[in-house]
Amino acid sequence: MTASRTRQPRNLDAGPFEPEIRSFRLHLNAEGKSPKTVMTYVEAVQWFAGTHLRGEAARSDWTEVVADDVKWWMTWLLERYSDSYANNQYRALQQFFKWYALEEEQPNPMEKMRPPKIKEKVVPVFTEAELSALARTCRGKTFVDRRDQAIIELFKATGIRLFEMAGIRYAPAAPDHGDIDLDRRELLVRGKGGKERRCKFGFEAARAIDRYIRLRSKHTHAESAQLWLGINNRQPMTEDGIYQMIVRRGNECGVVVHPHKFRHHFSHTWLDNGGGEGDLMELNGWTSPQMLARYGASARNARARRTYDRIMSADK
Repeated sequence: MTASRTRQPRNLDAGPFEPEIRSFRLHLNAEGKSPKTVMTYVEAVQWFAGTHLRGEAARSDWTEVVADDVKWWMTWLLERYSDSYANNQYRALQQFFKWYALEEEQPNPMEKMRPPKIKEKVVPVFTEAELSALARTCRGKTFVDRRDQAIIELFKATGIRLFEMAGIRYAPAAPDHGDIDLDRRELLVRGKGGKERRCKFGFEAARAIDRYIRLRSKHTHAESAQLWLGINNRQPMTEDGIYQMIVRRGNECGVVVHPHKFRHHFSHTWLDNGGGEGDLMELNGWTSPQMLARYGASARNARARRTYDRIMSADK
């Protein structure tokens, strides 16, 4: 079973291990981690405790945990999920045991361990035909078409994360005080940990957003501080709402699409066109070069394939 298939419900009942997990949650919140990161880390530890420590290993206290427990858990995960998913779970446990070792002055069972290797995979990006097909699904002039087109164009132009898109603020009475500046084509984004950065976007995205805003002014919730509003005068869109809309638009034209694929496409295109790596890190809000290396390899492969046609078809 891979991570792309339906996963079985996880046992998050940590039992006697829960008090330390609650303290770990408090520690993460105090460090300013995003709610999504806190949930990911905490649930990873709960899952490990509920399924392995209380089940297979029959442990009853964190002081009993040894390196072999984590190794067994990683092996179990790798047999059922993707290597990248197992790696994420490893990172969460690593943070927990690092905190616990310092907090309780106990040995860290993961101190000398290494994370599961992530196999290099082709970065999924859009073809021009797919982007054109996706755009055609929103060519109407209704509120929902204008809104969906604006979201898609902004995803294409910036590669921002789903939660960043959902969090864009808009001030109808004072547009200059919102997060989006159509004249400068700039967007204020709040990334992981609440860290702010400014992104640019192109004229196509600016025009699409402007068309949406004109219809937005007639919405029941036009005074809402959130930019993206629901259909039929419903409340602002959530992350789930935006995700479902993107998937639905993809289904309408037969294109496999999810919000993060736009991030893949933006990053790949930037590097493939010769954009600076440091600039991409700034635009994407990355603090680690790990993701940069992955997209760099994807762009190098694309250039190599273009070079192949030029070299191999050249007159001898």
